[in-house]
Amino acid sequence: MNHALERAREGWHGFVWFFKGMMGENAYRDYLDFHRRAHPGVAPMTEREFWRDKTDRQDRNPQGRCC
Repeated sequence: MNHALERAREGWHGFVWFFKGMMGENAYRDYLDFHRRAHPGVAPMTEREFWRDKTDRQDRNPQGRCC
């Protein structure tokens, strides 16, 4: 029974990871990871600044997207 529960838990975590990726929820975290590597010692954008910048760039350069 424990093995089945563990497999179900792993499946759920995989689904949540995939769904967050599809919805863009991981975008800020990914930006922070990249920023730390590419620009050490430089303060990154706040989360609010990041999302504002992202939506502004999408508005200036529209591409196929669902919404």
